[in-house]
Amino acid sequence: MPLFQQPATWRCGRFLFELGQRQANRQRPLVMGILNATPDSFSDGGRFYATGDALRQAEAMIAAGVDLIDIGGESTKPGAIPVSLQEELDRVLPIIEALTDCGVALSIDTYKAETMRQALIAGVDCINDIWALRQAGSEDVVTDHALANQCGVVLMHMQGDPITMQLNPNYVNVVSEVNAFLMERTTCLIEQGIAADRVAIDPGFGFGKSLDHNLAMLQEFNQFTHSGHPVLAGISRKSMLGKITGREVGDRLVPSVAAAVLAAERGASIVRVHDVPESIDALTLWAAVQAA
Repeated sequence: MPLFQQPATWRCGRFLFELGQRQANRQRPLVMGILNATPDSFSDGGRFYATGDALRQAEAMIAAGVDLIDIGGESTKPGAIPVSLQEELDRVLPIIEALTDCGVALSIDTYKAETMRQALIAGVDCINDIWALRQAGSEDVVTDHALANQCGVVLMHMQGDPITMQLNPNYVNVVSEVNAFLMERTTCLIEQGIAADRVAIDPGFGFGKSLDHNLAMLQEFNQFTHSGHPVLAGISRKSMLGKITGREVGDRLVPSVAAAVLAAERGASIVRVHDVPESIDALTLWAAVQAA
C-alpha cells in the first residue's frame, strides 16, 4: 500500500490535536461522534431530536472516549428538504450551550453562515461544511479572526446538492477529481489568511457518488492524505454499506466499524461515526497491532 502523509497538528478552536505525535505513537485516529438533532436523519432520525436525549447521547460518547462531537440540526441525506435558519438554530444552540465545557471539542455540521456564526459564539471549535464554504457568507465567518478564534474547518466534496446528488453522479476519475476540488478549496482559504493547520478535508462518501465511486475512494484513500491536511472519513451507516451487505441502516454496525478501520489503515486522521464505543474499541485494537 502506498505511504500516506500525516499532518503534524490540527488546530480546532480550544484544542490542538497532535496528529503527528499520535501517528508516531501508533495511536488511533481522532473519533468524531455524530449527534443528529433532527427528526429525519437517515440513520437515527428522531432519536436525539429532543435536547435531553441529545445530551444523554453526548454524555455516553464522552464516557466512551470520543474526541469531537459533531452536532447537526438539518439532515443532508439524499433528497432531504432544507430547514429554515431559525429551526436549525433552535435545534442546535441549546445543545452547544449545554456542552461547551464538556471537555471535548464541539463541531457544528452546517452550511449556513449565520448558523456557523452563532455556533461559534456559543462555543463550538469546528465548522464541518458539506458545501466546503461555498455558500454565501460562510468564508467570511471563518476568516473573521475575532469571531472564529482559530476554529477548525472541515471542507467536504459534494457533486450536486443533497436533493439531486444521487440522481446521476458522474466522474472520469473520482479520486483525482475529488482531490483537485479539495485542493482548490483549501488553497482558496489559505490565500484568504486561514492558517493551513486549521483545515481538514473530507472526500464526501455518498455525496454525489455511486457505489463504485465510493469503493474507489476507500481503496485509494491514501491519495487524499498527500495534501498534508488531516483527512476525515465519514462512512458510518452509509448506503454503500447496505448495498454491499444487504443490511438495513440500523444493522450496519459491523460494516461501519470495518470501514473506519479500513480508512485508518489508509491514513484517515479523523473518522466520523455513529457508534462511538465500538469504533474506538476497533481502532484501539488496530493501533495496538500497528505499534506491535
